[in-house]
Amino acid sequence: MVAMRQVIKTRMNLEMAMTPEMLANALAVKPDDVCLVPEKREEVTTEGGLDVIRYFDQVQEYTKALSEAGIRVSIFIDPDTQQIESAHEAGARVIELHTGAYADAPTAAQQAVELNRIRHAAMFGVHQGMVVNAYHGLSYHNVKPVAEIPEISELNIGHAIISQALFVGLPQAVRDMKALMVEGNATRTCKPEQG
Repeated sequence: MVAMRQVIKTRMNLEMAMTPEMLANALAVKPDDVCLVPEKREEVTTEGGLDVIRYFDQVQEYTKALSEAGIRVSIFIDPDTQQIESAHEAGARVIELHTGAYADAPTAAQQAVELNRIRHAAMFGVHQGMVVNAYHGLSYHNVKPVAEIPEISELNIGHAIISQALFVGLPQAVRDMKALMVEGNATRTCKPEQG
């Protein structure tokens, strides 16, 4: 990780579980950003956001240590106002909303419900003075509606782009995803004002 830190030309964002080893690595490498996630060694992927309410003391401790080292801390959480409130109380000023339930919704109606949860959580987070990002399960087929949410600052998408790159190459896969995100962003800035 130290070698990567020395050559990276953009912001380094480290996703990490709250373990002493990961904290020591983060403090040694000093990435620009750290995103606290609910991963354990035995998990293949996260199926939900970090439960900040349950692990509040630990989240607050890690957030403080990382922040004092000049590292911006983000917390990967479900789109839930109580979790957002707890993340804010723990000292985080950036949240990453878990979009997995939206991405995995089996029907259009359920997807609309989950999208509304994300929209409401993003508004709530911004109202708390937080930067709101989103990720997990976003793809070429579902990213545009999330990109339309004006309160979301950043979408973190990796798996879908790398998978698509196997078929069209990485430059084209990135261009295609970026085009969808730009379309969504244009939609949110061009909506008529509600009167």
